[in-house]
Amino acid sequence: MAAAASTSSVPTCGDLPAAVSAFADAFVDFAVSGIFFPASGSASPPTPPPPPPSPPTTFVPSTSRLVAIGDLHGDLPKSLSALRLAGLVPPYSAAAGGDDAASASTSWAAGPTLAVQLGDILDRGGDELRLLYLLRRLSLSAEARGGALLPILGNHEVMNVSGDFRFATPQGFQEFSAWAGWYRAGLAIKRRCGGLEPQPRNPFLGVPRAFPGVKPEFWDGMRSRLAALRPDGPIARRFLADLPTVLVVGDSVFVHGGLLEANVEYGLERINAEVSEWIRGGGGANARAPEYVRGRDAVVWLRRFSDGYNCDCQRLEGVLGMIPGAKRMVMGHTIQTEGINAVCGAQAVRVDVGLSKGCGNGLPEVLEINGGGAEVRVITTPPAEAWQYRKQEAEKAAKAVKEKRGEVKDGLALLVRESHGLKEVEAKA
Repeated sequence: MAAAASTSSVPTCGDLPAAVSAFADAFVDFAVSGIFFPASGSASPPTPPPPPPSPPTTFVPSTSRLVAIGDLHGDLPKSLSALRLAGLVPPYSAAAGGDDAASASTSWAAGPTLAVQLGDILDRGGDELRLLYLLRRLSLSAEARGGALLPILGNHEVMNVSGDFRFATPQGFQEFSAWAGWYRAGLAIKRRCGGLEPQPRNPFLGVPRAFPGVKPEFWDGMRSRLAALRPDGPIARRFLADLPTVLVVGDSVFVHGGLLEANVEYGLERINAEVSEWIRGGGGANARAPEYVRGRDAVVWLRRFSDGYNCDCQRLEGVLGMIPGAKRMVMGHTIQTEGINAVCGAQAVRVDVGLSKGCGNGLPEVLEINGGGAEVRVITTPPAEAWQYRKQEAEKAAKAVKEKRGEVKDGLALLVRESHGLKEVEAKA
């Protein structure tokens, strides 16, 4: 009898459901990204239940130092280079073990700096999930140190939530397939705990197992990606639903593609709230994206103010005039082969340098706005570092071609790559 009494006094997972759930979540997070997130406080379930999530922030006061980083497209090492260039994370240390989320510092190093990332975290690379985890962890670290890291949505986030995976890579599908395995393991842990209320939802229910027209070896990755990123999917809800589509910081308007008069008239806060609600699944898992984030003139697709010298400055000035205090529109989306630049009297600033190896492989550059908008400048990769990077990339390319074809002489690719020289920062008239 004594032994039986002793056994009954041992706590079970049903006695600590929130702790078990938190453990399962931390287990999955670390398995997928190599990152631990800070504890969220008490292990007891909240009473009463938490209120519905608030819409994303649209307007933020000006700050002494404001930084903008363009499209990242699934390239973790190059993204870390941009973060270091901006001084947002500590400098690279060889002792850390390499450019990945597990070994790179996730501690904010920029004090009260506010940084905006212009969207397109997804597609074209194989580090999409690790980038999402890294940016979220760094955002929490920034908040704890008086700063802020605020990514916004790009057209590729909208495409993926809509189930459009045309620009996903085989490595990207593999990353989501691996995530699905760990996520299912976390679900299994939670389901063994009878005290969890409500029981965790299975995001894979209702997701097709086969995809006609897609090679069978990618079916599992497609299914995993769709389950994760569709409206109310666990990755969409956790990492994308809180992101604004349009963000105004002081006198700077940040938007992935651009804004037209109709968008401002519709309401920037309304746009942010409705896109957020769509990603959370408010219209169902198969709901279409709002119209103003679909089509060539959508806020995440527009190129009227970012396409070389073809910028309607008069129209841009009119749009900015509809937003109180706005002096400039900062955009990503369109690759600027000459680097970050400005047109229309610096009212249109374009920051997508084609950073990712899957989309341009450009050298990192960062926009910096100081003194509440008084000083705008571009931080470029130091020449020595740029030369070394291009040299290494050229050597890799030459080696790869030689291994594949055996037809390229040593140094040929290096000469071709280096003939382009280094970029200079240009402010276009």
